Amino acid sequence: MARFAVGDVQGCLAELLLLLDRMGFVAGRDTLYLVGDLVNRGPDSAGVLRWARKHDNAVRIVLGNHDLSLLALSAGIGKARQGDTMASVLEAKDASDLIEWLRLQPLLLTLDDALIVHAGLWPGWEATQAADLAAEVQQQLGRPDWRSGLAEMYGNQPASWDDTLDGWARWRFVVNAMTRMRFVDQSGALQLKFKGELNDAPAGLYAWFDWPQRVASPRIVCGHWSALGLRVRKDLVALDTGCIWGGALTGIDLDSGRLFQVAARQAYQSLLTA
Repeated sequence: MARFAVGDVQGCLAELLLLLDRMGFVAGRDTLYLVGDLVNRGPDSAGVLRWARKHDNAVRIVLGNHDLSLLALSAGIGKARQGDTMASVLEAKDASDLIEWLRLQPLLLTLDDALIVHAGLWPGWEATQAADLAAEVQQQLGRPDWRSGLAEMYGNQPASWDDTLDGWARWRFVVNAMTRMRFVDQSGALQLKFKGELNDAPAGLYAWFDWPQRVASPRIVCGHWSALGLRVRKDLVALDTGCIWGGALTGIDLDSGRLFQVAARQAYQSLLTA
């Protein structure tokens, strides 16, 4: 049995199926981990959700920021942005089934030798604390009144973690760290505005995985940061290689470390819509 992880699919169903064929993935034998952002910006978000839901005996996912945006839009919160392609889900006949399945998915998966999360792990958290915090958010999304809580999800504050945070201030930080984070400052506060490459980062900012005071954790497998690109090291596997921008969809065999890629059929989005 193999364990594969794949970066941000974002509606690129054709590339996903080709990549799985190239990896030799067999549902029922192997396990596939999708690192969030299954939907949006690509051509077939509904198709990706249907495929993952159909194979959920073999596919495990974590929620990304675009997946949470889809949940919010379905709840009547917020509005679509330029370049969004989530209408294929919201207008589908099976929209309610897809949304119901998606909202019950976690922010974090804990394996024996790795953590699966969309953007990353706030570098001051130990793995067990992060898992507990992710479970708190999942519990909120699992409540019958989950829609009302999503309105509290948006915003960049609080930027700094404090164990005494409670309610949606606490959960908003968790959501931002696990689905939106790229950089932190010297104090560890989230810096969510800069989205570019490491070499272009303003002085005083650190990639979350290079923060000098980072707490040791298992290997983290993530996506989210297409400007970072593929990065594989002992403590990190970053898999977003910008399929929607005309890059590639990337997967990895978590046991052997073997990498797989499929080039995007086309650039589905322009950087002007980023």
